[in-house]
Amino acid sequence: MTLLRLLPCLLAIGLLAAEPKKPDYDSQYVLGPNSQEKAGVPKGTVTEYELADSKTFPGYGRKWALYIPSKYDPSKEAALMVFQDGPGYASRTGAWRVPVVFDNLIAQGKMPVTIALFIAPGFTPDPKNPNGKDKKGKALGKSNRSFEYDSVTDLYVKFLLEEMIPLAETKGVKFSKDPARRAIAGASSGGICAFNAAWHRPDAFSKVFTTIGSFTNIRGVISKGAEKGGNLYPQMVMDAPKKNIRIFSQEGSNDLTNEFGVWPEANQKMADAWKAKGYDYKFVMGEGSHNSRHGAQLLPEALTWLWRDIR
Repeated sequence: MTLLRLLPCLLAIGLLAAEPKKPDYDSQYVLGPNSQEKAGVPKGTVTEYELADSKTFPGYGRKWALYIPSKYDPSKEAALMVFQDGPGYASRTGAWRVPVVFDNLIAQGKMPVTIALFIAPGFTPDPKNPNGKDKKGKALGKSNRSFEYDSVTDLYVKFLLEEMIPLAETKGVKFSKDPARRAIAGASSGGICAFNAAWHRPDAFSKVFTTIGSFTNIRGVISKGAEKGGNLYPQMVMDAPKKNIRIFSQEGSNDLTNEFGVWPEANQKMADAWKAKGYDYKFVMGEGSHNSRHGAQLLPEALTWLWRDIR
């Protein structure tokens, strides 16, 4: 092959070699000591359950689970923390390791005896292939996640208060009804869902942990304007009387930008609104992208800060 014929190949190889690597903004975020199991710290238990169908969201079942700390006394009411996209939080070896963090912080007296309720979004399997999975191993069927999580209504918190919490209490646990002893958490669409639940029912949830929250116009775009989008929340916060809600919020400057909005800008606007209205909040803007790395690293700090009035 002549040099003339080789030249295009050599140029292509050179261009590929010269292409800069995409920065890894997330590797700096690693789990700390309170996200690791420690010798001598009593372990709570995680029990998994399944809800076949829902009255609030008919046609959609879901998986859910309970973490019960070793110090829990069934004769007393425990504090409660609800996690959206629950299975991702419930593992002791996963990205979040909530049971491990709870074990450590409860043992240290940095948070009260707290039961965690992990709830997956509604899902209905494909009737033609109910046990089927796609190439990535994801179950075939229809998820109700966006409707449940991104909608700016009180429907999801009604589901929690009228269905999931009473269902959890049939498993032999008692939850405090004091909003100061109730928290709610989530990431991405689960993050706006957590804030939305507390916003509509601050008498039921007064503590919020939201990470990479989707305070963007997801429902407005999907419904072609028939529904309100989460991008309206900053103005809603500004227009309404201050509510009794404490918020720990995390976002990354390299989070998503797409047809629904710009995540870093949306979260910054939420923080600005909380500040303007005098909310008890903490906002951490890092460099991360749309994943759990930074939020999971911050989890022990966030829980300690949120529960500082309840020990």
